[in-house]
Amino acid sequence: MLPGGNSQVQATLEKLALYLQEALDVAVVPSTWKHVRLPHFLKETYRFREIELLGRRCLLMIDLCRNDQAPASIRKHIGLVQAKWDDEIIYVCRKLTAYNRKRLVEHKVPFIVPGNQMYLPMLGIDFREHFRRLHEEPESLSPSAQMLIIHALLRTRQDVLTPRGTAGLLGYSAMTMTRAFNDLAATHLVEVSTSGRQRHLRLAATPQDTWTKAQPLLRSPVNKRICIERPDAAQGLRAGLSALAEYTMLAPPPRLTVALSQKQWLALRKDRIVEVPELDPDALEIEVWSYSPAEFADGDLVDPLSLYLSLRDSEDERIEGSLEELMEKVKW
Repeated sequence: MLPGGNSQVQATLEKLALYLQEALDVAVVPSTWKHVRLPHFLKETYRFREIELLGRRCLLMIDLCRNDQAPASIRKHIGLVQAKWDDEIIYVCRKLTAYNRKRLVEHKVPFIVPGNQMYLPMLGIDFREHFRRLHEEPESLSPSAQMLIIHALLRTRQDVLTPRGTAGLLGYSAMTMTRAFNDLAATHLVEVSTSGRQRHLRLAATPQDTWTKAQPLLRSPVNKRICIERPDAAQGLRAGLSALAEYTMLAPPPRLTVALSQKQWLALRKDRIVEVPELDPDALEIEVWSYSPAEFADGDLVDPLSLYLSLRDSEDERIEGSLEELMEKVKW
């Protein structure tokens, strides 16, 4: 059993409330369960709190044991408590091994590991696959995490960011932005702290140093490039060499390149577009991006950081020189 039972329970409840706020954008207020007619060993092993979650009454069964319990035992204990409770019961613990997690899922036992995992089949929620240990640095950033770091570099500099606030600004759900925060926290590019029920993020170094350190984790925002006829068919931001020519002294390319989000591209495809060979100078080149290019637009141009990432693998010396010129003009 954990030492300092009540203080540990309170810390667990605070972490759980924050987790539900960030992952599901819901606020919960736990209250003590008044029922006392339970076997003594259950009252010694668990603490019980009532909450309302997405319109359902739920009973939290908070595990006080220092060591992992067998999933079969947990299921049996829930069965005993279920005789005294008419609604959903959620098992809550500080940590869970992969094996025990698998067994609990097989038994359809709802559980929450605050800040890490959530399996609530009665609500259709399974967030197990979305979380990694914070000390495991990702090989590359997800599109949402890359968008978040670019937002911090271009728009907020050293301001403090929150998942909920940036979710609204960048067009993501609170859950997706929480995962982006987790991704960035694992890279040491940012500092993440907690105040009350809210997580705060800020750059760990200057914007320019952060950009340099982030290079191995950043990838081109371009998912694919397509050339189509009818240059007036797509109204997007200038990208690729068309944008680089505007930012630098590079000569304009023979055809226009524009960037579209995946949503914009899917809408355009319904307009009976015709793909043409890449060498056609009258064609329009479209870049389909993994995140919305409009979020950081500089007038009618894509932002310089994303533009750099989209062209940095070029072996053309003219483009390499222009990319250096582009980065020299960035106002950090």
